[in-house]
Amino acid sequence: MSGFNLSAWALRHQALVLFLILSLAAVGAWSYMKLGRNEDPTFTVKVMVVTAAWPGATAEEMQEQVADRIETRLQTLPYLDRIDTYSRPGFTASQVILADSAPPEVVADLWYQARQKVGDLRSELPSGVLGPFFNDEYSDVFVKVYALTAPHTTWSEFSDLAEKVRQGFLAVSGVEKVQLFGEQDQKIFVEISYAKLATLGVPADAIFQALSAQNSVVPSGEVDTPTERVQVRVTGKLDGVEAVAAVPIEAGGRTFRLGDIATVRSGIEDPQSYVTRYNGEPAIMVGVAMATGHNVMELGEALDHRAEILTHQLPAGVELHQVSDQPAVVEEAISEFVFKFVVAISIVLLVSFLSLGFRTGIIVALSVPLTLAGTFLVMLQMGIDLQRISLGALILSLGLLVDDAIIAIEMMVVKIEQGWDRFRAATFAWTSTAFPMLTGTLVTAAGFLPVGFARSSAGEYAGGIFWVVTIALLISWIVAVVFTPYLGLKLLPTSLERRAAAHGGKDEDAIYRTPVYNRLRAVISWAVRRRLLVVLSTVGLLVAGGFGMTMVQKQFFPNSSRPELLVELRGPEGASFELTDREARKLEVWLEQSPDLDYFTT
Repeated sequence: MSGFNLSAWALRHQALVLFLILSLAAVGAWSYMKLGRNEDPTFTVKVMVVTAAWPGATAEEMQEQVADRIETRLQTLPYLDRIDTYSRPGFTASQVILADSAPPEVVADLWYQARQKVGDLRSELPSGVLGPFFNDEYSDVFVKVYALTAPHTTWSEFSDLAEKVRQGFLAVSGVEKVQLFGEQDQKIFVEISYAKLATLGVPADAIFQALSAQNSVVPSGEVDTPTERVQVRVTGKLDGVEAVAAVPIEAGGRTFRLGDIATVRSGIEDPQSYVTRYNGEPAIMVGVAMATGHNVMELGEALDHRAEILTHQLPAGVELHQVSDQPAVVEEAISEFVFKFVVAISIVLLVSFLSLGFRTGIIVALSVPLTLAGTFLVMLQMGIDLQRISLGALILSLGLLVDDAIIAIEMMVVKIEQGWDRFRAATFAWTSTAFPMLTGTLVTAAGFLPVGFARSSAGEYAGGIFWVVTIALLISWIVAVVFTPYLGLKLLPTSLERRAAAHGGKDEDAIYRTPVYNRLRAVISWAVRRRLLVVLSTVGLLVAGGFGMTMVQKQFFPNSSRPELLVELRGPEGASFELTDREARKLEVWLEQSPDLDYFTT
């Protein structure tokens, strides 16, 4: 590059450059500590499930009278890709899938439109249809999942304990929501013997009407006093088994007590629809989701502290077990990055020390943490967290970050050995190699350009790899042309000048007349003289490489390294919950016999 010389400007303002180096190192370390940490980057899930229930309806009735009408309304939704519908007796579910090209910023509005379109349909659906209901919260990721076990307690007491735990976790800063799984609804069952009713002459409708009348909520009036308005309430609300058993039943001029002609008992929902167990023991799962923009590792520490407090507050015998720990996975990924960073620095130092000398190697090695410091600062400003994609991009960039610094410092060393003074040698890289280095940086970044600007879910998820690589490479170029000349001016040994003096300081080609350079020159000369053969060989290797790629197994992500195994049991269509539960218990019995198992949940 001709004209303005940025390297020369840096050397004329050495105090400012030193201040920038120290400030960048400090701010970069601070940015690294403040960066959010997650397992995966946030992305928009473009799927919504619309469900409806109609007790007593056949699968055909659900499809024709409910699902088809819902589908017709949703087909006018913008960016709609397809609707997948599943109907069975009494239930239907439609999966609304948006096109991959739907912009993430309009997805929330599209789900609002879907609710409006289907909501207007409620008056047209058959009487007795429950819903439609909407679920678009697929992006919730539970940072931690706990299993609460409470043997020898009733489900009512169990639910109260689970709610206490839920409220405790909600008070932690950074928690967006806490969801419970496996709660069992309390019911009061009235079991009637129709033979007994026939003997007594009591119609079943009389029982239904008596319970409905006794439990209905109706206004009983109010009385205005000089100071306040007093609500008048009639007692008799059914608030337990004894109250239900005491309901009077009138039939044929006689009055019976419901408990005398029917069995009244309390229990959980039967048949059950959802059950969770921990190591085969009934449990309620507690899932904790993190609010956007928080650090998952810091939240994990806060949740561990709160879990310890809650454990001490729970009654004896009630235990809170940790089932899933996302912060541990993120911490392992961060540790892996730090380990690979140390390995990369070690390799760079080793190669630089062997080929360039100790002080030159130190200069090259210092360029990597300075580049990463600037990268972390920009990532913090852009809102890019440390997660699977950004860490992968940083690891990918580590091998490229030292290229520009090696070129700049090697050029400076060569010119000093050729007799140039340090200032002139430090600024030579800007005029000779700065533009090619910048071009190479941009070409490398352009290789990831399609991922960064892809208007798709894959682009939204993996697009950070382009931005992180581009940021890191551009900052490495700035470090090479601004900081590296300054470091070279201060740290390069004086032996370089003595070596230049030994050559006379006039013969600039003297340093190239060595056995290594002679052999290298011979290889290059041979390749230039046989350039057609070299080009054809290169094309042949490219074709062979492309053919070899077709034989390599392709996978977007490697298999999970988590020590977890997911087993799914699926019975025949129409299988009862009891059958599913019975088969799951068989698997639990088998798992309990495994000596290598830590725990299992069902």
